[in-house]
Amino acid sequence: MHVRHVIALDVGGTGMKAALVGADGTLLHEARRATGRERGADAVVRSILDFADDLRAHGREHFGGSAVAAGVAVPGIVDSEAGVAVYAANLGWRDLPMRELLSERLDGLPVALGHDVRTGGLAEGRIGAGQGADRFLFVPLGTGISCAIGIDGAIEAGAHGYAGEIGHVVVRPDGPDCGCGQRGCLETLASAAAVTRAWAKASGDRTADAADCAKAVESGDPRAIAVWRDAVDALAAGLVTALTLLDPRTLIIGGGLAEAGETLFTPLRAAVEERVTFQKLPSIVPAALGDTAGCLGAGLLAWDLLATDSEVSA
Repeated sequence: MHVRHVIALDVGGTGMKAALVGADGTLLHEARRATGRERGADAVVRSILDFADDLRAHGREHFGGSAVAAGVAVPGIVDSEAGVAVYAANLGWRDLPMRELLSERLDGLPVALGHDVRTGGLAEGRIGAGQGADRFLFVPLGTGISCAIGIDGAIEAGAHGYAGEIGHVVVRPDGPDCGCGQRGCLETLASAAAVTRAWAKASGDRTADAADCAKAVESGDPRAIAVWRDAVDALAAGLVTALTLLDPRTLIIGGGLAEAGETLFTPLRAAVEERVTFQKLPSIVPAALGDTAGCLGAGLLAWDLLATDSEVSA
């Protein structure tokens, strides 16, 4: 029996998540592999192409035919229209013609390229926590912080593909140096990586991470409470800047820190509410799709590409 499907790939700094996705968004097959960035940019690209090829073979074997398109989400700066992965600091590539390389490897299959966070936001907006919201922000709190700006079912990329870089909004001008060249950027203070650094220092345990900090907060450790409060305070400042500019109906918070549940959401909602004056308070909700958001979004991009192609040819 032939089941129409697309290949979906979500490439992260450490791991790649992939799936074969049916026309109704069903995950027909899921797989994961290490990105292997320590082997260099060329090896990472080879791994992505090999993974896509293996997924195509799996589709042929188990679903009665090849995939009809592919979608891939990558980190860093992405020019979706040109199909170019412009820059990714932790994967070491610049101006990589990802769409062309993948399409070539997959014998001319149509390929859609997306930015990882915007792609995850697309999935959260259509089939996750943002369903029914005409305006939303999807903010995953991971190693860094970026956001997807959802408007009427689409994600706003900006004129140059740089929209949503909320992690580089300065929330404390006297704060820590950021790799971008500024000081006190939101991601230096409120990312999962920032909380991990602060808690490792405060606890004296170099192996402690953000999840350990959240557990210590729950058990009433005053050092953890101080670290957590600092991060929540910075996050609230950044989010209020965003909602002042964009007036979203829903704020969807995801990534590693969101896994702390109400340990994060209760103080965060209070801190945002405390700061707003004339602004309308959006609902602040956890992401619904977890770490499959990017992969599901890549599948949606691939199906969207086919829909657009058929409209053009019609």
